[in-house]
Amino acid sequence: MTTQAPHGSRHEARPPGATAALALPGAATLLGLMNYTAPIATLTDTADGLHAGTTARIWVMSSISLGLAAALLVVGALADDHGRRRVFALGGALLALSSIGCALAPNSAAFVAGRIVQGVATAALLATGLGIIGHTFTGHARARAAGIWGAMLGLGIALGPIAAAWLTQLVDWRLWYWVTVVASLALTAASRALPESRAELRRGLDIPGLITMVGGVSALLSAVTLGRTGWTRPTVLALLAAAIVLLIAFVAVEARRTSPMLDLGLFRRPAFLLSIGGALVTGLAVIGLMSNLVTIMVSALRLSPLAASFVLGIWSGLSYVAALQARRLPARWPSGVLLGAGLALSAVGELAMLGLSPGTSWTRLIPGLVIAGVGSGLANAMLARLAVDSVPPQRAGMGSGANNTARYTGAALGVAMVFAINTSSGTTPHAVTHGLNLSLIVSAILCAAGALAAIPLSRRAANSATPTTSTSITSTSAGTTPAPAAR
Repeated sequence: MTTQAPHGSRHEARPPGATAALALPGAATLLGLMNYTAPIATLTDTADGLHAGTTARIWVMSSISLGLAAALLVVGALADDHGRRRVFALGGALLALSSIGCALAPNSAAFVAGRIVQGVATAALLATGLGIIGHTFTGHARARAAGIWGAMLGLGIALGPIAAAWLTQLVDWRLWYWVTVVASLALTAASRALPESRAELRRGLDIPGLITMVGGVSALLSAVTLGRTGWTRPTVLALLAAAIVLLIAFVAVEARRTSPMLDLGLFRRPAFLLSIGGALVTGLAVIGLMSNLVTIMVSALRLSPLAASFVLGIWSGLSYVAALQARRLPARWPSGVLLGAGLALSAVGELAMLGLSPGTSWTRLIPGLVIAGVGSGLANAMLARLAVDSVPPQRAGMGSGANNTARYTGAALGVAMVFAINTSSGTTPHAVTHGLNLSLIVSAILCAAGALAAIPLSRRAANSATPTTSTSITSTSAGTTPAPAAR
């Protein structure tokens, strides 16, 4: 085991493989988020090329979220048990294969299947990447590394729509997926430079938890996706009922297992609640809103997809810069307080964008995008830090998986919520901008509520912190004992 300086020291010994342990997870997150957001700017071309109808278009946009949210917690647990580097490499290879499927898809059904598998592959890269960072670094080095990882979220969202729109103009919408194939293969090859890490004590595959969690999340997000065409349809209601039953069953299963996929005892920890709650609010009230903004700028403000992607890049680009600079903030400032500040800034930025109409210039959005971008970057950096600091080091994959599951489940729900509000009064430019103004108010309220909730949780986290919090955390599950340190 690598000898490291005490937690909190500014001069931790640089562990072996530190460069690869930061660069490759960062690159994987960048690629994953670029691919996640690519259809935002190419939806019309992609749907036309696949002869996709209205319902199929919804799945083209949302299918990757289904794979992501369903697989994140599972691959995080598998990585802890079987090796984070191994699962990272498998994720890169699977992303390459699924991207080939998307590039060659003859119809919307084949494309949607490919995007779901892309979501599973991206889940493997995100959960293991942050888990590798959490295992490799400690103290201030971990905070800096988590900040850089969080910055890649914003940069990926900034570059994805721009790159996809540009490649579509240059050749065809399918070209983006061939680029993803090449990048994924490069990541897979480079993964050999990563240090391997896993939990000393394997928990084994939680089959009942796996079935109920994947089934419940899949049913929920399928219902949310189909709900955009009518929430009272029997199929939607049946999926919602199945989701409720399966997710309740998942909680019951995990509460009784001595080695659960998700340790429910972690929810007693204020830092873990901050990690999960903040990620959920970010997905619901920030990613959900911004994912619809390009489409609205194209349909109501008459911008081209490429121009609208550059406007969105104001928000996501500043998110990248803010997350990158967040590592310079004093370590004594609590992560929960900074998370709350990020959500509060997001709320202010969303309110600053109010007042759009079909005749409004896109420049009207700039002040709000700037403020919200800084807030998003700060929140992303703190969420990455909380994801690895709020769990035992031997369960870094579990912490990352739970954090990102909350983020992308929230994002899928947020996209559906904003879509429903935006189209509630019709699809004319005036109706859509009116709906966007309502969405901005709702999203701002949710961000503000998240910011307020972070204050007492941050105080509780500070009061319950101990000097050994980041290196040895006793499991709170019934029947379990402290696991040995990760190797």
